[in-house]
Amino acid sequence: MPYTEKITWQGRSLTLTRDEPPTKVVEARSDEVRLETLDITDAAVRPSNLDAAEGTPLPVFQAPGVRVDVSKRKTAPMGFWHRNMEHDELIFCHKGGMIWETELGTVTLRAGQMLLIPQGVAHRAVPPEGGGENILIELKMAPMARRVFP
Repeated sequence: MPYTEKITWQGRSLTLTRDEPPTKVVEARSDEVRLETLDITDAAVRPSNLDAAEGTPLPVFQAPGVRVDVSKRKTAPMGFWHRNMEHDELIFCHKGGMIWETELGTVTLRAGQMLLIPQGVAHRAVPPEGGGENILIELKMAPMARRVFP
């Protein structure tokens, strides 16, 4: 059975057809390249915003133009407003929920939902009444992200 692989870059694409899947290799070795996993539900992944109003998310991965943070704010609203002047912020709610007050309006984010806060928009996170555990993934990325799915 042939395997098809589609490679895309800069709006162009190339389709490869091969007899073996691209994951079937004889050997792969590297001291520099590896797959990395992180269990964001682990209690050791503890951002300072877990129970501190002035706390911040925990940076976990970073590359040019993007940073990935984990947020677990659960007891206190942000004690300040934040305005990211360099990046859009894409927030994915993995568990729980969060209320985002922004100068463009208020959004309640629930598990499985995402929110894009554009560069320069003032915002703050407020845990919903009753608290509970919240786990959010925040991507700070170069301003360019816009919805492409209807």
